[in-house]
Amino acid sequence: MKNVKSQKEKDDQPFNWKAELISWLQILVTAAAIAFVLDTFIIANSRVPTASMENTIMTGDRVIGSRLTYYFNQPERGDIAIFVFGYSCRGCRAQYQETPDGVCPNCGRSDRRNTTIYYVKRVIGLPGDVVDIHDGHVYLNGSAEPYDEPYLAEDMATPYALHYEVPEDCYFMMGDNRNYSLDARFWDNPYISEDKILAKVLFRYFPRIGTIR
Repeated sequence: MKNVKSQKEKDDQPFNWKAELISWLQILVTAAAIAFVLDTFIIANSRVPTASMENTIMTGDRVIGSRLTYYFNQPERGDIAIFVFGYSCRGCRAQYQETPDGVCPNCGRSDRRNTTIYYVKRVIGLPGDVVDIHDGHVYLNGSAEPYDEPYLAEDMATPYALHYEVPEDCYFMMGDNRNYSLDARFWDNPYISEDKILAKVLFRYFPRIGTIR
């Protein structure tokens, strides 16, 4: 009877809006904190807006990458990575690759005040590598045999030979859809520094779920 009476007393108490609001705020703050930690230290979420990685990643796919992978290991050849490519200037609307001065080359606005542009590409050249591209293939470090790339959608067009020497602490990135990818072959600076590589892509979650290699 005592328990029944106690429950009846609780039921008869007026609804406390203040306590309910505080409870919901605590839940929201906790959820926001968890989301912040996940997005900042654990995972990276990206949408691929172009066909540059087809047929590995299709146009419009949303992918998840592991930030933890590159906390403990360096990027490896063949990894698909999310990295900072450059910025979209909020002042003059120019899009540009990161510059040594850290400002928009068109209007001088600081990178920190602009929108970051993230790319998703495959790691081809490692620090210290020599990368040659000719006759439809990639050749690494003077090898007579082309680098095996079974993920390519079609033969790569190579109207002229290209030669790259990857600096230390930098990487050479290319898209899987070589004939439709504006990758390192076309950038002002063809190399991405290691500190700009954020996460290794592991799987897609939209429009379907699946692992990515």
